[in-house]
Amino acid sequence: MRDVVIVIERALLLIIMLRVLSGSIEISAAALMYKFNDLEKAFYINSMLALVGPVILVVTTGLALSGLTEKISLTRIICLFAGIVLIIFSLKSK
Repeated sequence: MRDVVIVIERALLLIIMLRVLSGSIEISAAALMYKFNDLEKAFYINSMLALVGPVILVVTTGLALSGLTEKISLTRIICLFAGIVLIIFSLKSK
């Protein structure tokens, strides 16, 4: 029987690791909220999470696009980044 070797692209592996890190941060934050059992501290922790989410979104999208540069047109790349900027802007607007 042949050995099956799974090859994962470097960009994909980095995206997977960032998403696992992001999920771990979310779970750790929930555990801290439970431990402190204080609404003010939970609000503060949640505010810190609001910074982590968009950063992970931008970095993972950038990694994916860098891995797809040969397969995707410049116009689509610009549209995707414009969409990300609009998402982040809508989160920050009142």
